[in-house]
Amino acid sequence: MTIHQLSVFIENKAGRLVKILNILKEGGIQIIASTVSDTVEYGLYRVICDKPSQAYRLLRDNSISVTMNDVFALQIDNTPGQAAQLFETFSKADINISYMYSFMLKGKGIIVFRTGDTDKAREVISLNKFHFISEENLSEVV
Repeated sequence: MTIHQLSVFIENKAGRLVKILNILKEGGIQIIASTVSDTVEYGLYRVICDKPSQAYRLLRDNSISVTMNDVFALQIDNTPGQAAQLFETFSKADINISYMYSFMLKGKGIIVFRTGDTDKAREVISLNKFHFISEENLSEVV
């Protein structure tokens, strides 16, 4: 019900992101979604890719600070208000969303998020029959 996401800590300097992207490219890693958030000195590059364990090892072997976490990826219809309805369900279940990002794929919205209460979120997803993307079917989505 979850997928692996890499979180890469990088200095906010020219060329640092390119180095990471080149390592992934040379390893044959396909990036599916990514986002960068920053502070003054460091950035956090979050990545969903086709081979997260291999990407994790490649980055670690190249002395890149990286962690791998489980996140949820839910598919929603591309109509106004779908994301609001989705997160309202989690809010009513008293589940806090730590962070989220979204993108469009094949006419559907994909929302990636992390929460501190993974078990409760799994329960809400199951009870509400939300369409989730798992590691096993991630390659089918792209």
